[in-house]
Amino acid sequence: MIGVVTGTGTYALPEFEDAEPVDVKTRWGEATVTQGRFGGVDVLHLSRHGPGHPRLSNHVEHRANVAALRERGALAVLGCTACGIVDPSLAPGSLVVFDDLHFPVNRLPDGSVCTLYDQPGEPVRGHWIYDRPYAPALREALLAGAEAAGRPARDGGVYGHVDGPRFNTVTEIRQLGAAGVTAVSQTAGAETVLFGEAEIPYALIGFTTDYANGVAEHTPIEELVALMGASTAIFASVLGEALPRIDLDALAPTGVLYRFD
Repeated sequence: MIGVVTGTGTYALPEFEDAEPVDVKTRWGEATVTQGRFGGVDVLHLSRHGPGHPRLSNHVEHRANVAALRERGALAVLGCTACGIVDPSLAPGSLVVFDDLHFPVNRLPDGSVCTLYDQPGEPVRGHWIYDRPYAPALREALLAGAEAAGRPARDGGVYGHVDGPRFNTVTEIRQLGAAGVTAVSQTAGAETVLFGEAEIPYALIGFTTDYANGVAEHTPIEELVALMGASTAIFASVLGEALPRIDLDALAPTGVLYRFD
């Protein structure tokens, strides 16, 4: 089964066949995983924010989400995120399949370090060492799926994880731009790190809904809302084409875990 994690605007997968939600208890809390068929593939879907968006970005328990998908048997995970543009060469309504991460704070919403290894002496504890954080086989499937869906995506870009729930100032966005960040949102950095530590291949696709502060002319709120509303169908069309294109034989954990036992 392949995991799919969705964010703001996409709380369920349209035309998700035989969908059956399961509440999975983990040591970090409970997460709801819905199992079914999508794009002809067995899929485990998890909504970060939940139907009705009860959880803002600072309420998402990323470790519970990752642990729940691992427990349910996810072989790999595709993450979707609505994001703000930092690179002005992008336009609102664009797709990006990211290939790098900017997340220097490396903290969870509660301020603790972003890691699954939060207790000394854990048998699987270790350092995640990698070149690029996103799985090549999954990136290839997303790019091919976007092309097949008639929504070509930019191949490569730096995903910038920012703390929410507020949006960023002009100065903060300038700093991110200087670091090479392509687009930002508030949840997928922690997800990237934790799936890496869990040795579950992961890739991230972004849909741009607005310009971040100071990048270009301010995006009207009406346009942002309209694009957010369109994101569900766009992500669904890409996922429907990408999921059956995943080369299961090419799946492998990203990087290595340097362990001590």
